[in-house]
Amino acid sequence: MDARQLEYFLAIVEHGGFSKAAAALHVAQPSLSQAMANLEADLGVALFHRVGRGVVLSEAGAELLAPSRRVLRDMAAVRDTAASLSGLRRGTVEVASMPSPGIEPLSTLIHRFAELHPGVTVSTQAAFTPEEVVSLVRSGACELGLLGSAEPVTTAGVEVLPIEEQPFVVVAAPGGTVRDDVAIRQGDLAGQKLIASRPGSLMRSIVDDVTAGGTGTEIVTVVDHRTSILPLVLTGVGVAVLPSSWTRLARRCGAVVAPIENTAYLHVAMISLPAHLTPGARSFLQLTDSFARRQTRTTET
Repeated sequence: MDARQLEYFLAIVEHGGFSKAAAALHVAQPSLSQAMANLEADLGVALFHRVGRGVVLSEAGAELLAPSRRVLRDMAAVRDTAASLSGLRRGTVEVASMPSPGIEPLSTLIHRFAELHPGVTVSTQAAFTPEEVVSLVRSGACELGLLGSAEPVTTAGVEVLPIEEQPFVVVAAPGGTVRDDVAIRQGDLAGQKLIASRPGSLMRSIVDDVTAGGTGTEIVTVVDHRTSILPLVLTGVGVAVLPSSWTRLARRCGAVVAPIENTAYLHVAMISLPAHLTPGARSFLQLTDSFARRQTRTTET
C-alpha cells in the first residue's frame, strides 16, 4: 500500500466512479483499476461493490475513508513543514463553515491569514448544521470546522475553541419602520413580513416565536441558502432576523440593522483534531485563538 493508491481510492469516492476519477487525476482508467485491485489484494478486502457500470463503497471501504484522509494529510504536513522551515509559504487549509459564521468571523480570519501567509490557500466547504461541521472534521474531509449553535459547543472527540457570541439583529430595507441602530423588541415586528430559513435553526426559532404572537406577522419567504436573504431584504420582500455577523455587510449594501432587546445568542466556535493538523491549519487555529481573545477583552470592557 502506498500514498498513490490511497489518493486514487479517495478520488474514486469523491468523483463517484472510476472513469470520472481517472479523468480528474489525468491517468488512464486501466491504470487506476489496477492500482485499486492491488490495494484490495494488499488489504484482503473489497473496497467497492461493482453494480452495473458503477461502483458502490463497501463497508470496508467506508471504514478506510477517514484513515486514508489522515494519512495523506499527514504526508502533506511533512512536505509543508519542510517547506515552511523558512516561513509558511504554501499549502492549503481546509475549513468547514456554517453560513453565518462564514460571513463573520471567517471573512476577517481569512483576510488576516492571507496577509500573513499569502502563498497558502484557504479552502472552505459549506455545512448547514453543527452536526455536519463535526462530521466533516471527524472524517478528515476538513481540518477545521467553524460552527454556530444555540448553546456553547461541547462535542466529544474534537477540540473546541470558543470564539464569540453573536446577538441576533433585524435587517431591513431603508425607509421602513425599522431604524438603523435603534433597538427594538420582538413585539415591534408586529405586522412585518419575514424572510426565514427552514425549521431547525436558532434563527428560525426566533422567527417562529415572533409569528406565534398572533400580531399579523407572517413568513412570506423560506430559503435554503442564506446568501439569498440579504438580496430579498433589499428588494423589499420582507425583513429578516440574522446573527450580528451580517451587520457590516448588510449596512455596506444599504440595509438598516437594528439590535433586538433580550435576544438569543449564536455561540460561535472552531473545532479541530489537533493531532492531524498541517502547519497551515495550526497557524490558522492560532490566529483564531488570538481573535477570540481580543473578542473576549472587548466584551469585558
